Amino acid sequence: MDYLQKKPIWVVLRAIAGFFWERLKSLGITRQKLPSCAALVICPAITFYLFDFYTHNPLTDMDFKTQLLNIAFYELTALFLFGVLRSVRAALLLQSGFFMLVGLANYYVLNFRSAPIMPWDIFSVGTAASVAGNYDYSLDLETVAVLAAFVLLMAVESRFSLMAPRRLLKRGVLIFLPVLLLGGYVRLLQSDSFVADFGLYDKLFTPTVMNRRDGNIVAFLMEMKYMNVEKPSGYSAKETGERYLENTPEQTTAALENPDSINRPNIIVIMDEAFSDLAVLGDFSVNEDYMPFIHSLQQGADNTVTGYLNVSVLGGNTANTEFEFLTGHSMAFLPQGSVAYQQYVKKETPSLASYLKDLGYSTVAIHPYYADGWDRDRVYPLLGFDRFLSRDDFYGAEKLRSYISDRADFAKIIELYEEKEAGEPLFVFNVTMQNHSGYSETFANFTPSVAVEGIASDTLNMYLSLIKETDSAFEELIAYFSQVEEDTMIVFFGDHQPTASVSNPILRSNGKDPDSLSEEENLLRYKVPYVIWSNFEMDQQSGLETSVNYLALDVLKNCGLPLPSYQSALEAVREEYPVISALQIRDKEGKYLTLEECGQEINDYQSLEYYLLFDYEKQ
Repeated sequence: MDYLQKKPIWVVLRAIAGFFWERLKSLGITRQKLPSCAALVICPAITFYLFDFYTHNPLTDMDFKTQLLNIAFYELTALFLFGVLRSVRAALLLQSGFFMLVGLANYYVLNFRSAPIMPWDIFSVGTAASVAGNYDYSLDLETVAVLAAFVLLMAVESRFSLMAPRRLLKRGVLIFLPVLLLGGYVRLLQSDSFVADFGLYDKLFTPTVMNRRDGNIVAFLMEMKYMNVEKPSGYSAKETGERYLENTPEQTTAALENPDSINRPNIIVIMDEAFSDLAVLGDFSVNEDYMPFIHSLQQGADNTVTGYLNVSVLGGNTANTEFEFLTGHSMAFLPQGSVAYQQYVKKETPSLASYLKDLGYSTVAIHPYYADGWDRDRVYPLLGFDRFLSRDDFYGAEKLRSYISDRADFAKIIELYEEKEAGEPLFVFNVTMQNHSGYSETFANFTPSVAVEGIASDTLNMYLSLIKETDSAFEELIAYFSQVEEDTMIVFFGDHQPTASVSNPILRSNGKDPDSLSEEENLLRYKVPYVIWSNFEMDQQSGLETSVNYLALDVLKNCGLPLPSYQSALEAVREEYPVISALQIRDKEGKYLTLEECGQEINDYQSLEYYLLFDYEKQ
């Protein structure tokens, strides 16, 4: 009886199978070609899984429907390559080989800077190459297994010999149909309604989570939507420009007309590479204080302001922190992961440097490494710098590990001060290099002195020992300028915290899983200390908290200089929103808000930023 009940089902299934087999034969697919055709379907799916296995487990981290969405891209790409190359072997090998190498690169990028490859990284290839030799490229067993699986897959793919039809019409279908479908595929991924309905994760401020939940290729294609900056709601270039000009205070206009009428102290700004106090992440004990001087300043020192900055980057993308400081702009209004210098600064752009230059300052940028890193040699003149001293200006300077030491770097500042004309105000913006990652190698010219008790991490010990060297060099710089006659202010802050390989041991020792931090715990990874010191009278303050976009405003106010139009507008914004970064917007009550939840002040701020980046023309 059971057999009779099942028989019609099998009959139907056989009929369906027979129908599809007849259709395949009508397309010229014989039993000999069937394995190659199957490979053209199966191998791209395997490539997807192996590509994502470099950084996460797609089988457990992704919904099955999201896995299928990723596989669709690989299937269409393989079909396109088959049409172009005619050989199924060549198509599959090219696809697998490409994603094997890109996946390995993505694995290293994720380890080095705690974020995966993103579309904007194409602009940063040169900068990445310049520091590529300073990292540890060892592989864990899981990654070796993925590489071995890729090699095995390619060995299997090399055995298939199916060739595409020679006729142009059929080959044209194989080429152009996948292209059309891929175009529609990308449009779907960049559609807000599709993303919401399909349940994709679209929080750009956590790119590692996005790649893990959506898949590397889907996340990458979704992020491409943000290559261009959208205009703010209700934006008008004419109205925003008029508001920008009308907002200039009268005392600022008077000072610009007669700069000699105001006191202009020297301003020295040091943005120190990867400088941070990892104690914000949790408790740990060391054999000696790794920043005794700065810790002493934080206890309350005359003519000193100390606190913490909330920055927009972690473990890399240094240029975005200096962009926020120099311009007063915020990365909160630009695509997460983008590099403003390389993507948006294309013409003369108002900045702290250009404003001080208009007040009669000599403006000098310093970075003791390659001048073209992050396009600084192109960008700095557009921001108003008269000179740019780079690696070539530090011939014979002391090095720690393979980088110019902060002590030698600070000596260049003193040299600039001593060479200038007496009474000529000097503005120096100095981006250091000493503490750049990686931290796993050993060097004959540097022996770590700081050791963390109870945590076995050579990279952490190396990092903290470098921070101690910076702290000592900074103390010497302050001692020098405390004796000079001219009024001088020194501003010191870090650009970002170091890579996860340094900070994760501290998190784990405090019982925190680095991969499952709460939102507030994650924000602690974006805090760095800052110091404003002067050799003239200034109100002492400590324990402050702000964000990088507001720091230049504090510098000008503590110097007693009038505020330009933009900083004057920012002063009003900060009263309502004292912290703004790519990771967070916090109001005066301490509440975290999204852009959509903010008031008109934020929309006006965003409009001014858009105007100055894209529509402003210097008069």
